[in-house]
Amino acid sequence: MKVWRETAEGAAVADKVYPVTPSSITVKTGMITGEVIELKVTERVEKGTERVVSPARLTGKLRLENTSANRTVRLVEGKLLFMDAHGQRIKLDGAHTDPIVKFTTYGNERLHPGQDTSQTLDVEFPVEALKANRLKEIRLELAYVSSPFREETVNFVVSIGVGK
Repeated sequence: MKVWRETAEGAAVADKVYPVTPSSITVKTGMITGEVIELKVTERVEKGTERVVSPARLTGKLRLENTSANRTVRLVEGKLLFMDAHGQRIKLDGAHTDPIVKFTTYGNERLHPGQDTSQTLDVEFPVEALKANRLKEIRLELAYVSSPFREETVNFVVSIGVGK
C-alpha cells in the first residue's frame, strides 16, 4: 500500500507499508499472557526515486494480562529484538540501540491479578530485516517485578454520638 503526499520541496512522498505475517500473535511468559496485533512496517519514500525519506518503523499494539491468581506485576520495560533465520540478531542501522517499550503511563505499569493493559508499539525497524526471507522472528524481552497480592479486611469499632 502506498499513500502519496507532497513535501515542502514539491516532491511526492509515499508511505510504503510492509505487512507483517502473521499480523496477530499470542504471547506468554511466566504469569503474563497477551497478544501483539496489527503489526506492520512503514517507511516513507520519495515517489519515483524510491529514496527513503523516513526510516522504517514497526507499529502495532501490545496487550498484556496478569494471569496470576495472587501476584501483582509491575511492568518495567520490553526490549524488541529482530532475529534472522540463524537465530542471530539483526541490528538497527548506525549507533541505534534496540527498541525499548516503556510502561510508564500511570496505571499501565502495575497489573493486579486478572488485569490487562494495552501499549502502542512504534519503534525503529532494521533496514536489513526488510530484505526477503531475512527476518525470522521478533523477540520481546519483557522485564517485570512480581510481588504477592493480598487483600485483607480491618474492622474497627465505632459509635455515633447524639447529634447537636
